[in-house]
This record gives sequence, C-alpha cells and structure tokens, in this order.
Amino acid sequence: MNTRMNFSFYNPTRILFGAGELNTLYKQTMPGKKALLLISNGKSTKVNGSLDRTIEQLEKAGIEYAIFDKIMENPYKSVVMEGAAFAKENTCDFILALGGGAVLDASVAIAAMATNPGDLWDYVFGGTGKAMPLKNLGLPIVTIATTSGTGSEINCWGVISNPDTNEKIGFGAPELTPVLAIVDPELMRTVPAKYTAYQGFDALFHNTEVMISNGVNILSEAIALSAIENITKYLPRAVRDGNDMEARERVAYGSTMAGISMQLTSTTAEHSMEHSMSAYHHNLPHGAGLIMISKAFYEFFIERHACDEQFIKMAKAMGIENADKPEDFITALVKLQEDCGVADLKMSDYGFKKEESMTLARGARSMQGGLFLANPCEMTDEDCAGIFDKSYR
Repeated sequence: MNTRMNFSFYNPTRILFGAGELNTLYKQTMPGKKALLLISNGKSTKVNGSLDRTIEQLEKAGIEYAIFDKIMENPYKSVVMEGAAFAKENTCDFILALGGGAVLDASVAIAAMATNPGDLWDYVFGGTGKAMPLKNLGLPIVTIATTSGTGSEINCWGVISNPDTNEKIGFGAPELTPVLAIVDPELMRTVPAKYTAYQGFDALFHNTEVMISNGVNILSEAIALSAIENITKYLPRAVRDGNDMEARERVAYGSTMAGISMQLTSTTAEHSMEHSMSAYHHNLPHGAGLIMISKAFYEFFIERHACDEQFIKMAKAMGIENADKPEDFITALVKLQEDCGVADLKMSDYGFKKEESMTLARGARSMQGGLFLANPCEMTDEDCAGIFDKSYR
C-alpha cells in the first residue's frame, strides 16, 4: 500500500486542549446568546461538578441557557427530535454539548433538526433514510468533551439509532462542524475504569482503521501513528488510576487526534460492523463491541497480506520496536486488551446468538456500506459474517 501525498483538510473548529481549559470558556466568543445545554440522562456531569462549572462559565459570560438532559448511550432518533423541539421552544440559538460521544453525536443531529422541517431520517443517507439535503443551516455547536473516545468534539458527524428499523447510521454535514471544542482532561477523572477502556479502544481503532484504509495519506498516517503510540502507552495507566492526569491527557490527545485523522481519511468496515451490533443489541457499549470483533477483523486483512507494512508500522508504534511482520500488531493488540482488563468480553453476555452473524453482516453494509469501500481489500457479506463467527464467545 502506497501512502498518498495528496490530502484535503478543512476544520473550522477552534480546539482548546489541556487541563484547566474549561476555566477559559467565559473568555471565548460564543456563537449565540442562549445555549441549549445538552447533557446525558445519567448523573456524571452533575456528580463530578462539570455541569456546575460549565453553568458558572456561561453566567460569567452573560449567556442564557436551557438544559436538555435526556441523551442516552446510542441515542435514539426520537430523543433527537425531542431535543430539537426543546431548542425551538426555548428559543436557543446555539448548542453547548457537555458530555461523551453520545451527547456530542446527538448535538449534530439536534442542531440540524432545530432549524429544518420534517424528521431526522428524511436527511439520513443509508438504510431507510431518504437522503434529502438539509434546507437550512443548523444551530452552531460548542462542545465540551468529558470522555476520550469518539473525537466527535471536532467533527460534523453523529451516529443515531432508530429502534423502529433496527438501524444505527451516521448523520452529518460539513456545515454542522462545531465552532469551538474544549478538551479538558480534568473532566475525565471520574470516568469508571471499564468505560475508560471502552472509550480508549474506540479512539485507538479510529486511528488503526485510518492506518489500513486505502485512503491513508502522509498527514493522516503521521497523526494516527502519534495517537496510537500515546493511547497504547497511557491507556492502561488511565484504566488503573483515573486520577493519573498525565495518562488522561495523553489518551485525550489520541482521541482528539482521531477526530482529525478520520476527517483526513476514513474509518473502515470495523465501525460499520459494530454499529450493526449495537443497532440490534442496544445495551452494547460501542467500544466494547469494537474490542470483541477487533482481533478477527484485523486478522482478516493480515491473512490476505492487504497492507502488511501498515500493520508493522502500528506494531512499532505500540511498543514492539523490532516488529517485522504484520502479526506483531495482533500481539500488541491482545496485550493491550489484557493490560486494560477487556480481553475476555463476550458477545453472548449481551444477548448475541451465533446464528445472527449474517444478519449483522448485512446490517453493516446496509447502514454504513460506504466504510467497506475504505477497506484495503474486498470484504463480502460472507467474509463479514465469518469475522462475527470467529469473534463469537
């Protein structure tokens, strides 16, 4: 695989990265006068103080706000539509999303539907979506990340679930890219160890998928390798001790860099496959699903010698300095999963049956077939089902 020299990159998001950056929010130019303050339906932002701190910053800046606190893991289309209606009812003119991947993803869809007619699925490309273009610009978005996983704080895409159709599909448009993102690792101290691991592996796989994508270029590769190195070295420490700020900062860096590397290239079918998994089993955390299928997924390409050199580069970034064969990447991957306590995850624990493999494979292609085009070699539905079979425990 030849690394491309050509690339196209534009991101209008101003990124404020580092411990303590939330304290500077009041100094920033806001894109409106009243925020839809978007948070999850859980307790984390309230318990860890990040919500109070954010409100303090908004009040210091003279910004009004209305809180919408109904976003769940793998957010539903119905909640997106409810949030959009809430924004209109409260005359909010921008969104401030405070949370992890689900909240950040939902902010993109709510921003669009607060200013556009109809239903979200009218504008979704793929599956049963009607693929209509947005008629109006969405509300501007400010993001404050409280986890390290998705990179959604700086991109224009969100993945939304439609339980009526068993679909989980990415939605977005360039004009929905956040205008400001704050990535403050201090806000991540209280993320439980298990979710620190799940989210960290999501960030890792964003970068490893970029590395094997047939669209990888000189810039996306450099960024992805830097992120892979930092996540591999520091994620086990962050899992062991959430108050290890050096580890939190390095993992957060790897996650935010994934937001950039994904824009420069693309993820691959690994993400399509997991989105199908959690579309059919809504209680499955995204990162956990990715971990379950990761070994078999990457072995598929290694067995076909689709991009041997890329796997060797990643193995070296993951600490195997003398790596000289693609299988060394699998060795490093398994060790990292063991070091983070997630090597024993089982699909069966989340209600999966082995006979679902082809349904999941077809769902992956139906919902996000475009990501299969980024794979370094062809993967048929039968191949995809085989990876699910191989991963099943």
